[in-house]
Amino acid sequence: MSADLYMILPELVLTVGALVLMLVSAWGGQASTRAVSIAAVAVLVGAGVALAGPASSGGQAFDGLLRADAFSGFAKVLIYAATAVAIMIAPGFFKRTSGDDLRPEYPVLMLLAAIGSGVMVSAGDMLSLYVGLELQSLASYVLASFMRRDTRSAEAGLKYFVLGALASGILLYGISLVYGFSGSTGFDTIAAAFAGGRSTGLVIGLVFVFAGIAFKIAAVPFHMWTPDVYEGAPTPVTVFFATASKVAAVGMGLRVAIEAMGPAAADWRQIVIFASLASIYFGAIAAIGQTNIKRLLAYSSINNVGFALIGLAAATPEGIAAVLSYMAVYIAMTLGSFLVVLQMRDSEGHPVETIASLSGLSRTHPRIAAAMAMFIFSLAGIPPLLGFWPKLAVFWAAADAGLLAFAVAGAIGSVVGAFYYLKIIKTMYFDDSADVIARGRVGDVAEYVLIAVMAVIISPLGWLLIQPLAPVTSAAAGALF
Repeated sequence: MSADLYMILPELVLTVGALVLMLVSAWGGQASTRAVSIAAVAVLVGAGVALAGPASSGGQAFDGLLRADAFSGFAKVLIYAATAVAIMIAPGFFKRTSGDDLRPEYPVLMLLAAIGSGVMVSAGDMLSLYVGLELQSLASYVLASFMRRDTRSAEAGLKYFVLGALASGILLYGISLVYGFSGSTGFDTIAAAFAGGRSTGLVIGLVFVFAGIAFKIAAVPFHMWTPDVYEGAPTPVTVFFATASKVAAVGMGLRVAIEAMGPAAADWRQIVIFASLASIYFGAIAAIGQTNIKRLLAYSSINNVGFALIGLAAATPEGIAAVLSYMAVYIAMTLGSFLVVLQMRDSEGHPVETIASLSGLSRTHPRIAAAMAMFIFSLAGIPPLLGFWPKLAVFWAAADAGLLAFAVAGAIGSVVGAFYYLKIIKTMYFDDSADVIARGRVGDVAEYVLIAVMAVIISPLGWLLIQPLAPVTSAAAGALF
């Protein structure tokens, strides 16, 4: 039992930290918000340190309910880092936007969501997977509607809750079918059942399970919640949804596909290919007519998930490693983009989210415009920025797996998607100045530092990270095989 506890040490650190900070919040009230936020970031750092031991190399815990391997360790590092950023940027946003809406419950909910995310990527059983998914989802529903006096935030939380409940039911139905026809909820036994021969019931269960996962990763046709939730939720919460939550969902999907349903790759590959191409092309085309920058980034998220799924369709260690590399770079690009969005505010400090307000930004805020241009070009996969490399990696993995036509179709979709990215560049550098966005204030130093760090990561200097990152992603991918 003690060995099992060592393997879930990060989750224990987060759980104890969340419970203690919840008590502090109850006793300290609104005045404790800053202290609780700082402590929450420290707890996330502690959880990351706890990954250094058996939590990332111990094997199976609690008779296979959880996995402590290189894959879960890599995913958790990304989750904890993105969650910490979402907590750090919240005080400034809420202070400028709503004055007193940030309460100490916010960082506590973030910690609880991080616990659920960690369980999602560590699950070795359908039941533990579902528990982790629901823990993360329940905290996310509250976070989406955290701004009490904002109708868009309330609407975002309600839509996320209703559609999330539907997706949860779909996933549960799929799990029940898989359990009924395999006799177990454990990934190893399910894989043996799929290897034992084709079963109509198992295949139907597989379809429903992948439909539930597709909702969490916002893949077409289960993407409908994404634009409204991204736009309506407070921007720091949207940052969490677009980064930490996305990594958790993709990690969960990778583990289920390879560990639980690897022998049925020929069946689920068709689903993944459809979802991938549909997400790439729909995300690119639907983004063209958007006028709100957060909605555009939501469709960009859908588009990028499509590219990540190309690596999954390969169903090889190289393909999974490419997906993990893609998610690592995607987090840096997305964090940078949303940090720039946080700088978009008028002279009174209110958020400005229209793309038109970026007109002439290169003349009024040249450094912010340059950073945004770097993130946009990187999201589009334009060399020499780092965003080009993971796209090339997933295309290469698909081609090596004999899916050359699929890789070519994805590459063409990348060209289509470049149009709406270039529209933002054109607005910032070639349109007349709208003079809507006020200059930054001293209180934004932390955000500027984070923007600079993300810009360096995705710049040509970021290519220096490829060599040390490659063996890490290869080891993480190998853990699933």
